Amino acid sequence: MKQAVTDLQVRDLRHVWHPCSQMKDYEAFPPIVIKKGQGVWLYDEHDQRYLDAVSSWWVNLFGHANPRISQALSEQAFTLEHTIFANFTHEPAIQLAEKLTALAPQGLHKVFFADNGSSAIEVALKMSFQYHMQTGKPAKKRFLALTDAYHGETIGALSVGGVGLYNEVYQPLLLDTVRAKGPDCFRCPFQEDPASCNAPCSQFVEEQLQAHHEEITAVIIEPLIQAAAGMKMYPPVYLQHLRALCSHYDVHFIADEIAVGFGRTGTLFACEQADIMPDFMCLSKGLTGGYLPLSVVLTTQQIYDAFYDDYGTMKAFLHSHSYSGNTLACRVALEVLTMFQEEQVMEMIQHKGQYMRALAMEAFCDMPYVGEYRQVGLVGAIELVKSRRTKEAFASEERIGYQIYQRALTKGLLIRPLGNVLYFMPPYIISEEEMSFMIHTTKETIEQFFQDRGAKVG
Repeated sequence: MKQAVTDLQVRDLRHVWHPCSQMKDYEAFPPIVIKKGQGVWLYDEHDQRYLDAVSSWWVNLFGHANPRISQALSEQAFTLEHTIFANFTHEPAIQLAEKLTALAPQGLHKVFFADNGSSAIEVALKMSFQYHMQTGKPAKKRFLALTDAYHGETIGALSVGGVGLYNEVYQPLLLDTVRAKGPDCFRCPFQEDPASCNAPCSQFVEEQLQAHHEEITAVIIEPLIQAAAGMKMYPPVYLQHLRALCSHYDVHFIADEIAVGFGRTGTLFACEQADIMPDFMCLSKGLTGGYLPLSVVLTTQQIYDAFYDDYGTMKAFLHSHSYSGNTLACRVALEVLTMFQEEQVMEMIQHKGQYMRALAMEAFCDMPYVGEYRQVGLVGAIELVKSRRTKEAFASEERIGYQIYQRALTKGLLIRPLGNVLYFMPPYIISEEEMSFMIHTTKETIEQFFQDRGAKVG
């Protein structure tokens, strides 16, 4: 039986404008009021619990209300919460920069602090452009990005995004970006197997670099997984080709590891699997384990040196955020990195990734409306299709994924969809029992949804 709208829900809808939402939907499906979290579970005001299979938009690594992280945050809050970061610094930021540069691909020695993923992208774009301007290449004013890319919601980040749902309406405001067809392993135009191919699709980037390299300052990419595009996964060899092309054409390589960093793909950073070093690496989301907004851009000594001069030359990177290097966030991030070192997190991800893959392959691969189950590390995705033979997609206006998401919530499972793609990106502390609940509840919900539509399932 449908519950009545609560006082908190009424008050929310009176004033709150929610992200990534058509607010009219909330008339029939009001926001769920969460009162507490524990481990992989969120609890609403009726004490109904939901397994957070999406890590609350991909940020939560070690569970809600994690005692170790909460303790570190509490201790820091009684010492120093924040300080201006221009001409001032503090030990948590210094230690965090030291740890990040030690863990990142060799050669990334400098750390610039921002406060969210989109801001980190803006930093990298601006740094790349200003670097080339200050090293005698003022013609390099454009960026090359992939179709179906997603890099955030600010104007520069939207400009290099390629998902029309997010940026089409803003086209008159956006930068003039060079676009290359990105990898699509599920519907590969070359009919290649991603497990053994040599990424022939990288030729689409090469063609654009050949034509435009003199005006391109950087290529930006989400390593291994184009996340918001529907968890589109591709092999590491593609990154190797792009690194070589960027070096050949004197173009920066920006790795947007905001969603895929900190173990999500099975290595601490996704670029490790290709054994490459980007010129810029953008990090956020899991950096603080889901506790506080923080982002960083790692870059090279060579790029840093192009900005290092007397003030009067105006070569400084005059970019700032009020909460740059926030002390609380840096302290929490330090605790997260220490947990990676002390709690064998990467081994845990490897083990749980194998377990999740085995469960999911058994559950989904013979279902008639599942075109593909794919997985990298602890990121799994189910692509729903009208026809497995043709791979024809459901029309977006049918909102297939959204309807399944609503049904799953009634069963205690949060699997927010990406169009026709349902995905799993759970906190790393998820147990085998909880993972089994996640997989089997998703299967049951898909089956019931299509049966109710009159489709044959089984």
